[in-house]
Amino acid sequence: MSTRPLIGLSLDSEEAGGWSKMPWYALRQNYCTAVATAGGLPVALPHEAEAAEAYLDKLDGLVITGGAFDVDPSLFGADAKHETVKTKDARTRFELAILKGALARDLPILGICGGQQLLNVALGGTLIQHIPDSVPDALAHEQPNPRTEAGHSVTLVKGTRLHAICGADELQVNSAHHQAAADVGDGVVVNAWAPDGVIEGIEAPDRRFCIGVEWHPEFHISEGDARIFDAFIQAARDA
Repeated sequence: MSTRPLIGLSLDSEEAGGWSKMPWYALRQNYCTAVATAGGLPVALPHEAEAAEAYLDKLDGLVITGGAFDVDPSLFGADAKHETVKTKDARTRFELAILKGALARDLPILGICGGQQLLNVALGGTLIQHIPDSVPDALAHEQPNPRTEAGHSVTLVKGTRLHAICGADELQVNSAHHQAAADVGDGVVVNAWAPDGVIEGIEAPDRRFCIGVEWHPEFHISEGDARIFDAFIQAARDA
């Protein structure tokens, strides 16, 4: 294996308009920079669901990124869709295919924001469709200040892998989501909580590396963020 493990990052997608008159893919540069800084070789993954296994044959690790959209509630058994829910079905179809394939191979996985939510669903969990309607006295999880700054703190659960990686009981994190994990699947552990009781991180401890966080560690707001990527890349190198 190369000393720089090949890390696939899922792309966002947009309809025609804005940057291009044709439909286009997008990925913030700092996702790739965070992977590269930690020692990985980042590659972007177009939404070709039928090619998921072919991608996985080449990859050493997988990052499911975030975006301004939601997981279709039907995927976790919800009877109704909240009025705020916006889906990107082709993207979710691809991400779910490659995520399930990565889980079957025990490939190192890092889910970020919406990627954490999809990871929770893939592992048998459910989601809160709109935090302000479900969590009393909820924090501003869609923070008004810039994403390059912290929006609130999270408490890391002692004894979890995330706690060991970050070496801290608490992190200051940014926040850009209106949904969150509700129930988690069998064998899945909550590793981080917001002060209002919202789940901020999950992990599957019986896997090589399978962690999801609700915030965006690619911004490196704290040393803990950098350590998450370092540990993920090391797991991909050892895979």
